[in-house]
Amino acid sequence: MTGARTQTGESVAAAIRRALLTPEPRAKVFAAREVARNWRLGRLAWRFDVAMPDRPAWPDRPELLAPNRMPKRGKAGSERGRIALWHALAHIEFVAIDLALDMAGRFGAAAGRALVDDFLSVAADEAMHFALLERKLRRLGSHYGALPAHGGLWQAAHETRHDVRARLAVVPMVLEARGLDVTPATRDRVRAQGDEDGARILQRILDDEIRHVRFGTRHFVQGCEKAGENPPECWKTLVKRHFRGALKPPFNDSARSAAGLSREFYAAVASGANARLPHNT
Repeated sequence: MTGARTQTGESVAAAIRRALLTPEPRAKVFAAREVARNWRLGRLAWRFDVAMPDRPAWPDRPELLAPNRMPKRGKAGSERGRIALWHALAHIEFVAIDLALDMAGRFGAAAGRALVDDFLSVAADEAMHFALLERKLRRLGSHYGALPAHGGLWQAAHETRHDVRARLAVVPMVLEARGLDVTPATRDRVRAQGDEDGARILQRILDDEIRHVRFGTRHFVQGCEKAGENPPECWKTLVKRHFRGALKPPFNDSARSAAGLSREFYAAVASGANARLPHNT
């Protein structure tokens, strides 16, 4: 069993917390990948002896702005527009490292080893995605932190910090699932601009995100079944309560289905009957 070969040494919780509190982007990439590797190799003890921070450590740059204060990206295909696109994607993946780490560290003790296995592997994937995107930015003559970034991406984690099913419902099954919807069109647009390297990066991210959504959906369904609740109905209730945003079609049904996220979950949204789910203010 993964992570079961040692009960001494550093705890998995302490290793995760240290990665979360690493602010410098490249150092966070290395820290996340090291935690995942050490856990996989059985070098971390199954102990949750430290609490996760309320917010991870982040660098001074990029400046984090509210969505309505974010500058326009610029014309698609222009140098400014290309840099803005890759910077926005890099920021999403950077925050995703911490979202996956926090999932494992905050909920692993109660949820069990399988969740820790899955989400530490997700953290390693997100770290790799960020590294690819940051390298892409540098090839374009820029770098992560050169532009402002969306300041609300951690809000979903804060909203769901006390409920693993709410976290699973919102982060993998809404936010990452949305990536399944929009990434193919972005990939195709990038390829049409002659950027085959960028298209390959986006395809790699898409392939990995299908697996990430599958992990989230599987753990969510198992949690609902254990509690004797209907998974799609429970998902709708939790998303209404905790997700501050809109769920808008069109949806990539084939990718969502490959991830185990059937239309039974979002059929009302897909039909347009409930395109904006209400939320608490």
